[in-house]
Amino acid sequence: MTKPKRRSTKESKSNFVLTLKLDTEKYQEDILAKRLDIGRRIYNACLNELNKRYGVMVESKEYQKAIKRPIGDTTRNRVLQELIRKYRLTEYSLHRFVQPMQEHFKKNLDSHTVQKIATRCFNAFKGKLYHTANKIHFKKYGELQSLEGKTNASGLKVRNNTLVWNDLSIKVLVDPLDVYAQMALLQTIKYCRVLKKGTNYYLQLILEGIPPVKINENGEFRHKMGSSKVGIDMGPQTAGITSDETVRLLELAPEINTPYRSIGNLQRKMDRSLRATNPNKFKENGTFNRSNRDPWVKSKHYQADQLKLQRIQGKLSSLRKQSHNKLANEVISQGTEVYVEEMSFKGLQKRAKKTTKNAKGKINRKKRFGKSLANKAPALFLTILDNKLRYLGAELHRINTAVVKASQYNHVDDNYRKKELSERWAMIGEDKIQRDLYSSFLIMNVNPDLSSINRVQCLEKYSKFKTFHDIEIERLRTSTSRKVASMGI
Repeated sequence: MTKPKRRSTKESKSNFVLTLKLDTEKYQEDILAKRLDIGRRIYNACLNELNKRYGVMVESKEYQKAIKRPIGDTTRNRVLQELIRKYRLTEYSLHRFVQPMQEHFKKNLDSHTVQKIATRCFNAFKGKLYHTANKIHFKKYGELQSLEGKTNASGLKVRNNTLVWNDLSIKVLVDPLDVYAQMALLQTIKYCRVLKKGTNYYLQLILEGIPPVKINENGEFRHKMGSSKVGIDMGPQTAGITSDETVRLLELAPEINTPYRSIGNLQRKMDRSLRATNPNKFKENGTFNRSNRDPWVKSKHYQADQLKLQRIQGKLSSLRKQSHNKLANEVISQGTEVYVEEMSFKGLQKRAKKTTKNAKGKINRKKRFGKSLANKAPALFLTILDNKLRYLGAELHRINTAVVKASQYNHVDDNYRKKELSERWAMIGEDKIQRDLYSSFLIMNVNPDLSSINRVQCLEKYSKFKTFHDIEIERLRTSTSRKVASMGI
């Protein structure tokens, strides 16, 4: 089943998010926590209903007949879309399904917020509907951390720096000396989102337009824009960046040092506590007892450890995002014409399917780059960079990886040679060049068709690139900071 294309709009308006802390009291936090849990239960009810409808559709004779047709067949796609409508696997049918729930919880949740919960659930379920995900998970207690409205006119809204939501009014903390926040608040608010991080609650305003330009104390732009073409070779943990001004080989989010041992110890402690307070939830062999429907009992120590784990993960997430924003600003300071290879990071997360052996006859591990991708989040960096470029009227150019084959090309010999992943250096003529940096150089010199490399430009710019390359390699070799093994330094 192929996923239908999104409808193109005549004008695509830019949006950005401003996050502000809420000045909550204890009773208000209790109300917000209650509403988040109600939202979680509605989400799970929607997912359960979608699973039922999907199960009925899959078992129907029409579906079984249509699915046997070859993929890409127009008749197959048309029939499947008709079946989706017939069995009410659509967003608006889910909106009708949640109407009675909203009436039941109308003292806590407005209709727009409940519809957004249904939309959120349906967007997740589309992964199963269009076979891009095997299973959509239900939300556990405390997992739903945000609720949002549809407009700022009713329901969840802001009035005079105050969050107004049914009978709840909470002051929004806005620093009068925060120039960026004051300028952002001049824009039109599209809708609002309540977000919980740890024990604190925040208000996220989704604003129309582009973010205000940040200015330093001297009245100058804090982040400047360059005019060079920029090529980026993304790896699971590193980024090779080449422009006419500089060459850099950087570790993504170097501030991230995930405390695996502390997290593992904490998780095992929580597991022991949960098993001790819920003996009926587990069988004698230690596996989970699915037939037991008793409510979970969580000790105060367990809840404290759970909160501690959330804080660790939340801190890592914020630090990672902050680091990616800094690197994106550094890239834009070189130029706004940025090129990068198309990459399937989801594919890199998966374990290898084939069983292979090394030279000694031992079976190689099937693990790939899951942990590195979770730590460094290269896809998040590219999303942040693309958003920043779009605010400036540009976009991130993604080249055709399979056709360009930047990791295999040699512009001096004008030929291709497939390299092993362990080969971190390439011989370009008589020069020994770091592989990732050379790939970023080739990506920078790609043709406008994004499917071929401009060899003439490579020959013209290579000597300058080689000079910057040697400076960067010397910097890395003399640096005392931690180096990623894939750099080959």
